[in-house]
Amino acid sequence: LVQARARPPPPSPKMLGFRQLSKLSLRVQTRSFAAVPTTMKAAVIRETGAPQVMKIEKDYPVPSLDASKPEVLVKNQFAGINFIDTYHRSGLYARDLPFVGGQEGGGTIAAVTPAAEAQGWKVGDTVSYSILQTYSEYAKVPAGKLISVPKDIPMDVAVSCVVQGMTAHYLTASAHANLIQPGEWMLIHGVGGGTCQWAAQMAKAMGYKVIGTVS
Repeated sequence: LVQARARPPPPSPKMLGFRQLSKLSLRVQTRSFAAVPTTMKAAVIRETGAPQVMKIEKDYPVPSLDASKPEVLVKNQFAGINFIDTYHRSGLYARDLPFVGGQEGGGTIAAVTPAAEAQGWKVGDTVSYSILQTYSEYAKVPAGKLISVPKDIPMDVAVSCVVQGMTAHYLTASAHANLIQPGEWMLIHGVGGGTCQWAAQMAKAMGYKVIGTVS
């Protein structure tokens, strides 16, 4: 005799929905180091003005990631200092208050969303980037703003070339709209400054004959 065994009833739509939501909630959790704090040190500007308005705060909130977006949390090792930072601090370039100074940094990824992980980023990667808010221990960075830093390049070097380096590359590769070509002369003003020192070297590497001026 073969005893027939009753099949369990199919799960109800409500139960299926619960299971799907449970799986979704697991997928959207960010991967992170175990010890990401809730507060951090940051150079905060709550009113614009002279350099004295920028204050070090020890309990500034660590940015939280949006699990639906490709974002990472970077534990900063270095932050770059650029002249344009003074425009933000002084109020010449308007910003919503309060804000954290700086716009380039670099360090180690401390947390990553699933969307950023799908793009190949993972906890422990060393990166540099440019966003507004880098004078801080941690920064929330869109994955599209990240630059992978090879192990043989020191982080201070990688960070120092982000803003000025990208500006110099734009000036030498795109701003002239191909009105000049490699082999021709390129005149670069202000070559004694940081950005145009980069530009002169890039232009030479691209095959231009370079003339630099200084005041």
